[in-house]
Amino acid sequence: MDERSVLAYWSFRFALLGMLIAIFAILGYRLDIMHFRPALFGLIGAAGIGLLAALFGIIGLIMAVRKKQSGGVFALAGLALGSVVAVPILLAAQAGSQVPRIHDITTDLQDPPEFVAMQSVRAPTQNPLDRKMPVNLAALQQAGYPDLSTVLIQKNPNQVFEDAVTLVKERGWEIIAAVSAENSWIEATATTRIMGFKDDVVIRIRERGGESIVDMRSVSRVGQSDLGVNAARIKAFLADLRNVK
Repeated sequence: MDERSVLAYWSFRFALLGMLIAIFAILGYRLDIMHFRPALFGLIGAAGIGLLAALFGIIGLIMAVRKKQSGGVFALAGLALGSVVAVPILLAAQAGSQVPRIHDITTDLQDPPEFVAMQSVRAPTQNPLDRKMPVNLAALQQAGYPDLSTVLIQKNPNQVFEDAVTLVKERGWEIIAAVSAENSWIEATATTRIMGFKDDVVIRIRERGGESIVDMRSVSRVGQSDLGVNAARIKAFLADLRNVK
C-alpha cells in the first residue's frame, strides 16, 4: 500500500474517530455525565479531527483518480463523514464570532424582566441572573442587537397572556411559572435540540391603555457566549406573538 492509499484509509479512520468523539460529547452532556467544558472541548477536538479527515480524503481521492490507486471509496467516505462532523461545529463557531460574547438577552435594558420561580431551579454553578457580568453587558447587547426592543400589542393583557402560554407550549418549552395578574409573566425553560443546552426565558406582559406591553428575556445556563441563540429566540417568539390572530 503506497503513501497516498494510506492517506485514504486514514481519512476514513479519522472521520470515524471524530464522529465518535462528537457523539460521546453530545450524549455525555445530555445524559449529565459530562460537564459543559469537557463536552465543548470534545466538540472542538472532533471538528479538528473531522477537518483532518476531510483534508486526507481530498488528497486520497485526487490521487486515487489520477493514479488509479486503491482507497478511493475510503477517501470519499472520509471526506463525507469528516465534513459532517466538522462543518456544523465550524458554522456554529463562525456564527458566534459575529455576535457579542454574552448569554443574557432582554428587550428592556433599563428594566429587564426578573426571574422569580427560576431562582430555585437553577444550580449555583450555572450562569447568574443578576446581569452583572460582563460589566458592560447592556452596551454589548445594544451594539450587537440594536433592533431588539419592547413590543406593543393591540390586545388586552389577558388575551396576550393566553396567546403567549400557547406559543410556549407549542415550542415544547417547560413552563416553570405562569402568573396572570395586573403584571403577568411566564417563566419557562427551552432545551436546544442537539446538545440539550437549557436556556431560561421570562415573558412579562403589562397593560397600557387597554393594550399590552410585552418584554422578554432569555438566559443561557452555561457558556459565556450563546452564539446568538437567545436573541434569535426572542425575535422569533415575539414575531409569532404579534401575529397571533
